[in-house]
Amino acid sequence: MSFFDSLFDLVGSAVGTVGDLAVSAVDIVVENPGKAALVCLGTLATGGTALAFAGPLAAAAGSAGLLGATASGTAISSLTGVALTNASLAAVGGGALAAGGGGMAVGATVVASTGAVLGAAAGAGVAVGVSEADKKG
Repeated sequence: MSFFDSLFDLVGSAVGTVGDLAVSAVDIVVENPGKAALVCLGTLATGGTALAFAGPLAAAAGSAGLLGATASGTAISSLTGVALTNASLAAVGGGALAAGGGGMAVGATVVASTGAVLGAAAGAGVAVGVSEADKKG
């Protein structure tokens, strides 16, 4: 078997697995529309809130000394105001654009995505709790 045949088999297997997961997810949503909506609502609410407050959230981490220094070597925790917010978002985004990082936009995306993941987890936890309560009673 050639390398390309092996690669083709691997890709085919991965596509089949993703397809199976998608079918499974659709089945779960069809069987539990209210719980699925609860998870989606939690994801949207927390992700949207995290995006709206990405600057202040990153600035809080920066002022606490969790984000290190700027590309120029200045400690982020020593900054204030807009400089603190911008440097913190850039640090969360992998560094300043000029230094090869993702910059502030990627930082805001990371914060919003983290909020969305936390919301999905919380929504799923609530849905599981509701399911357990339904079973008991």
